[in-house]
Amino acid sequence: MAGTSRLSLLLAHLALIAGVAVMVLPVYVAFVASTFPGEDFLAGRVGLLPGGHFLENYRLALATGSSTSGIPPVGPMLWNSLVVAVLIAAGKIAISLLSAFAVCYFRFPLRVAAFWLIFITLMLPVEVRILPTFQVVSNLGLLNSYAGLTVPLIASATATFLFRQVFMTIPDELTEAALVDGAGPLTFFWSILLPLSRTNIAALFVILFLYGWNQYLWPLLVTTDTRYYTVVMGIRRLAGAASEADPVWHLVMATAVLALLPPVLVIALMQRLFVRGLTETEK
Repeated sequence: MAGTSRLSLLLAHLALIAGVAVMVLPVYVAFVASTFPGEDFLAGRVGLLPGGHFLENYRLALATGSSTSGIPPVGPMLWNSLVVAVLIAAGKIAISLLSAFAVCYFRFPLRVAAFWLIFITLMLPVEVRILPTFQVVSNLGLLNSYAGLTVPLIASATATFLFRQVFMTIPDELTEAALVDGAGPLTFFWSILLPLSRTNIAALFVILFLYGWNQYLWPLLVTTDTRYYTVVMGIRRLAGAASEADPVWHLVMATAVLALLPPVLVIALMQRLFVRGLTETEK
């Protein structure tokens, strides 16, 4: 039995290692390709070990770009993506917390209907309502701005529903004790509900940050000024320029690797809170 158990454990670990290798291999190939000159990439002279142009290629991608190919530097695009992702995540969490607080703890006419109207908006994602949303943003003069990139994506029925479920697990005795102590609604929200929802907020922040970081279609529509390009848009434009002009695939690969780093750092820094926020079932 012990031998069978060890064999099963070994096979499970081998399967997990194989899965990790399949996931990591394309990223590693992109990293290796980003350390070679563009001519070597096109000629197939890229090996399994990094080349000697690491600092040169990444400095070129971040700060200079390629003037001959019309490729802007990646640094400003990374900053734009970071601003957009943080604003979308923070805005979604703030609005969802307040709406869930109102639905759970305030008694007003059509309270349940209001919640279901919020929930029904899940059937109307940005892709479905993209034309009227674009028209509204254009009429408000928000094209080529951070407001235009983020405000239409801030409302989140999913986050409202999740926070409502979290608030419903708060014991009524805690609410009554807060009222007895003289805590008003905002004090109760700030001093009790927010600390109890910390892990859920962290988990949602990671998910919503990735959602904002990976946006492509909406930024493509509302930005024509290169100063507001996001890095996902930049990768697509880089790939188009690389196929038409000079061999700049090393810059494309460097940009892809750089675009991967911020989400990985967010997940790594918030991993513990992220896991706890997804697995906690009671307060």
